[in-house]
Amino acid sequence: MTSSSATDDGSSSGGASLADQLLAQLQGAPLQQIADQLGTSTEQAHGAVGAALPLLLGALGRNAQQPGGADALLQALQRDHADSASEAQAGGGMDWGGLLGSVLGGASGGSGGSAASAGADILGHIFGGQQRQAESGLGQATGLGANAGQLLQLLAPIVMAFLAQRVKAGGMDAGALGDTLGQEHARVQQQGGLAGGLLGSLLDQNGDGKLDLGDLLKVGGSLFGGRR
Repeated sequence: MTSSSATDDGSSSGGASLADQLLAQLQGAPLQQIADQLGTSTEQAHGAVGAALPLLLGALGRNAQQPGGADALLQALQRDHADSASEAQAGGGMDWGGLLGSVLGGASGGSGGSAASAGADILGHIFGGQQRQAESGLGQATGLGANAGQLLQLLAPIVMAFLAQRVKAGGMDAGALGDTLGQEHARVQQQGGLAGGLLGSLLDQNGDGKLDLGDLLKVGGSLFGGRR
């Protein structure tokens, strides 16, 4: 029986979720950088990142299932995030320290302002009008409070670069990307927990406890189709 470790191209050899693969790559210095920036312990940062990653990837999977969503996402990954993915790849693995440092520099008023701004822009595309709800729910559930929004901004460029690397390594087209993210979305919902609960609350826009046409019409506003 094979292990569930991720291969060099980011694919799963034994069923590890995308979120689990990326969380494993962020262990060590990157996670400590995030904890320092948020002013929290490494343990709390680990738990918060562990909830934020499936929330982000699950929401991307939701968007990719909408008409034209996977095509628009693929174009965004190839156009805006392929360079970041190439820079993060070193020695056959992924080193997110440089990209994270760039985003942190922007958050601190340094030269990485464009990277920090990109994080906010990405969240707008992922969550649309639900961004504040996502940030608030994550903040309450993890104890980060208002810092949850900052955490999502730090992680968003990394998630996109991670997906861009997978697309390049796997030679994915829009259909394959949509299938991969659709499976991730289903996995997050099936596993439940914090991320599953948050994702479910975002899907149930009108608060009636079930997903219906009214919810889907509102969800459609968070697609990647808008030009920047």
